[in-house]
Amino acid sequence: MGSMSIWHWVIVLLVVVLLFGTKKLGNMGSDVGKAVKGFKDGVKGEEDKAIPPTQVVADKSTIDVDAKEKSKF
Repeated sequence: MGSMSIWHWVIVLLVVVLLFGTKKLGNMGSDVGKAVKGFKDGVKGEEDKAIPPTQVVADKSTIDVDAKEKSKF
């Protein structure tokens, strides 16, 4: 009696569709999807701006240099 059966959820879904209509529900789902995608892009963009990928440094005592081969001539 405490948990809702599948028939309860079907009735709730039917009432929601009747109240809002399928077109409005589709638009709301699309808007939520765009908002989530925008949030993910914003978070990813902040990470990219914070540390450029070419200048990742482990700590301040590390020096990044290019090794060159020494020739005897």
